[in-house]
Amino acid sequence: MITFVGLNSQADDWPQWRGTNRDGKSTETGLLKSWPEAGPRMIWSIETLGKGYSSPAIEKEVIYINGMLEKQGILYALDLDGKEIWKTPYGREWTRSFPGTRSMPTIDGNRIYLLSGQGVLVCFDKKTGKINWSVDAYEKFNGKMLTWGMGEAVLIVDDKVICTPGGPDATMVALDKTNGHTIWTSKGLSDKSGYCSPMFIERGGRKIIITQTFLAVVGIDAADGKLLWRDTFIDYQTDIEPENPNTPLYLNGEFYITSGYGDGGTMFRISPDGTQIERKWVDTTLDCHHGHVVLVDGYIYGSSWDTNKDGNWVCLQWETGKVMYDTKWHGKGCILYADGRLYCYEETQGNFALVEPTPQAFKVINSFKVPLGKGEHWAHPVISNGILYIRHGPALMAYDIKAQQSN
Repeated sequence: MITFVGLNSQADDWPQWRGTNRDGKSTETGLLKSWPEAGPRMIWSIETLGKGYSSPAIEKEVIYINGMLEKQGILYALDLDGKEIWKTPYGREWTRSFPGTRSMPTIDGNRIYLLSGQGVLVCFDKKTGKINWSVDAYEKFNGKMLTWGMGEAVLIVDDKVICTPGGPDATMVALDKTNGHTIWTSKGLSDKSGYCSPMFIERGGRKIIITQTFLAVVGIDAADGKLLWRDTFIDYQTDIEPENPNTPLYLNGEFYITSGYGDGGTMFRISPDGTQIERKWVDTTLDCHHGHVVLVDGYIYGSSWDTNKDGNWVCLQWETGKVMYDTKWHGKGCILYADGRLYCYEETQGNFALVEPTPQAFKVINSFKVPLGKGEHWAHPVISNGILYIRHGPALMAYDIKAQQSN
């Protein structure tokens, strides 16, 4: 590890998957609008996390990230210089196809929640790393293991921790976040799980959990697990594959979903009382694989799937689905937004770009190649307190992207 400066300013936290609102957008301001030719300044790095594709969660100047060493999952707490505060083994991780950690931690109050690639849900004490409780959700709810393991980042809604084991009458379950006891299961819904990390909205006085399962998008009442609606992809998509990892985007009673393998994406309207949905438009250009998408000023940005290693970068109009551009830039990858810029991370070679969010063109301002780590570049980056965190396999790198550099 190398350390150049201490970091002690007030953090803009990134406590769960895709940020505070699960939409891939940071509220940070005062960030660099362009980078030096070689990229932003790396202030430290570590290369000892073990195998994994999971992103860091950050709260109150502590970084929480998991990796796999000798088949065991380990959750680390690091300070903002990358130094270890504590580490806790939590059991066997995913060791089959593309071995390593999948799901990133979810922080809530004084606890951290994590679903292993084997389907075990673990609750940790945030300060000490001690395991408060764990539940083998895959075994308890007769789940169906996915080809690439369980990849969901669990969702907290009020007193419940939500996960999707995909069991008969238990596609989705809610556990008491204090002790792991079952509160409800989604009876009447027996879909296999997808790889989607759910989100929730409030509509018509209801809190509704939206996720993608193996073959459908579903809305679940967060209060009791009741299925409100289900829209089956096979009705209108031509090439269904069991993945569907992308968390939906929501705005003003409408939400957008997308999935790779030629499946495309769909915009839905939700009825005012939250109990019904209808399709607004369907698009086949932006069929995002697992890099997710962001909504900025009325436009959706992300990358499409052409093959498992290639794809274009695409912009759609939110209201109509109109394709604004469909552009080649290296290969497909993941995307974030912060302070007037898109952050695009290509997954095969590790090219990382700062991009202007304009529907006129995919306009790269600066780019560099991620220098450390190994394997696929699948971990989604995180921005907190003016620092860009990039995970690549066993490596975690921290880049200073503040407009006002430290002396």
